[in-house]
Amino acid sequence: MQLVVGRIGRAHGIKGEVTVEVRTDEPELRLGPGAVLATEPASAGPLTIETGRVHSGRLLLRFAGVRDRTGAEALRNILLIAEIDPEELPEDPEEFYDHQLMDLDVVLADGTEIGRITEISHLPSQDLFIVERPDGSEVMIPFVGEIVTEIDLEEQRAVIDPPPGLIDDRAVIASGKDDESGEGGG
Repeated sequence: MQLVVGRIGRAHGIKGEVTVEVRTDEPELRLGPGAVLATEPASAGPLTIETGRVHSGRLLLRFAGVRDRTGAEALRNILLIAEIDPEELPEDPEEFYDHQLMDLDVVLADGTEIGRITEISHLPSQDLFIVERPDGSEVMIPFVGEIVTEIDLEEQRAVIDPPPGLIDDRAVIASGKDDESGEGGG
């Protein structure tokens, strides 16, 4: 099974290093020196990691055969893909691979059906579940512990406790002035 583990960003310096947007919770396992990664588009790879280091909080990699900034810039926006055993699980029981979460039913704690996870969006600040509702509409659920309270792979479901307004229109409106005064913005 193939797992996207990163996306190549800008060139760094003049010796062929690139920044990498990490998309795995196990970068030391997936993005270490000697790792051979498939790519998307496939014509760009496979790429073999020669060196890796962290600089100012960003992962920098250099690939075999890439020796200058021009070569590094040519790799920009390429996805890095690792081949993994589909039975393999992350070391931390609180972590999941995207393929484990896809198609899970999303329900409230009382069992109310919200929808099904159709996509996982990896943003710099957090991951989002894109959930297709029974009516065909989509809702985005931040994959954070305060909202996604349980992932049950055996039951194939994700239990959520959403704040008001996240999945419906029951948002609590807080206002500092009395809107019945006849004045105000409109």
